[in-house]
Amino acid sequence: MLIPARHLLFPLAVITLPSPMKLTRRDFLATAAVGTAAAALPARAASPLVTRFPEASDDALYAAADRPVLEVKGLIKDPVIIESIELLKAGREHYLRVRAKGGAEGISVDNSRIAVLHPILTQLIAPYFIGKDARDLEEHLFQVYRLRDNYKYQGLAFWCPIALLEFALLDLLGRVAGKSIPALLGGGGIRERVPFYIASGRRDTTPEQEVEYLQKLLAETGGEAVKYRLGGRMNRNVDALPNRTERLIPLTRKVLGDKIALHGDANSSYDAKAAIRIGKMLEDVNAVYFEEPCPFDDFIATKKVTDALTIPVALGEQESSEARFHEQIRNQVADIVQPDLFYYGGLIRSIRVSRMAELRKMPTIAHISGGFGFVYMLHFAACVKDIGPWQEYKSGIKTYADWFNPPLKIIDGAITVPTGPGVGIADPREVLKKAELVKG
Repeated sequence: MLIPARHLLFPLAVITLPSPMKLTRRDFLATAAVGTAAAALPARAASPLVTRFPEASDDALYAAADRPVLEVKGLIKDPVIIESIELLKAGREHYLRVRAKGGAEGISVDNSRIAVLHPILTQLIAPYFIGKDARDLEEHLFQVYRLRDNYKYQGLAFWCPIALLEFALLDLLGRVAGKSIPALLGGGGIRERVPFYIASGRRDTTPEQEVEYLQKLLAETGGEAVKYRLGGRMNRNVDALPNRTERLIPLTRKVLGDKIALHGDANSSYDAKAAIRIGKMLEDVNAVYFEEPCPFDDFIATKKVTDALTIPVALGEQESSEARFHEQIRNQVADIVQPDLFYYGGLIRSIRVSRMAELRKMPTIAHISGGFGFVYMLHFAACVKDIGPWQEYKSGIKTYADWFNPPLKIIDGAITVPTGPGVGIADPREVLKKAELVKG
């Protein structure tokens, strides 16, 4: 049975459809999260076929983002003074280890960016945190940004190292408090398992090869949803291979069948006109959403696509500015908000974005980068009410599952959320036993 895309914006407790009919946004009934009541969404003003999400004032959006996220001083009475921050490497993997006075430790796992960005971490960021109380992490994220000229490094290059440090400090605080990361961030208990889509990162395949690869990913993971790449990746409407996208979209539905949920990611491939044409092809196969159809920083083009299509548009992977997320949400540049947990600077900042999106009933589906990144996604999903029906997963559970107790598992197309203190790694010292200090 083909489930209409507008139903797939949110996980439904019960879906009853008499036939594989398509519904417009006007017909769409959605729930904000599993177990909540369904609510009809009114038509968007720009078109009778598309949904307009509830309005929210600028003051309300900023107030939602400004509410404290980290809730730790009630759990940890005494200061947790940061004594050292060390970058380590084992094989191709980088780790960050933080130590507090008294011996408590926390670690994080990189997304492959720190090999290039580590001078920003070691020279501009880490020195600020030495001697600070880790319980004040939320305030430190602001202060280190404004320190000297750090704000001039605004973007992925600055916020990836911040995210790596934030993850390690949250792990440290969780271990001191004996609580999981979601418990520190006002979440926990929202969900114990997170349904995922398995993401292909390839454009070097023919449509037939890509569908075969997607089948392989589904078979390996037990997933029930996929995301594949469209267009030529920031290539001005030029496809990766001639007519690859036009052939791939209908082929995925034909071969994978109606029970597999499809997501299309253009990686900024198109101008508005071309994106609308491709978006309508995705509508024809009832895809869940169309990600980053136009250059990511071109809000005008993206909004034209959003207003023209009935399929939801997702945007936010490349964003590093809270003010621009505010603009994206206020103006409904896209339907789905998509901060990358590394590129945007961590869980705390991403939760602030989700709070703004929640006011407008927009799902926040975290983008992830790096093999271990899906673990941070699981913690985000355990904190945020409206995450949409499927979250991003690329690979890694076979590599990292046994780091946790109980081990991470995939059950019925969903990954179990870690439950141990901090990020949930059972024995960080075992993970780091072969790691060596990165010097310089």
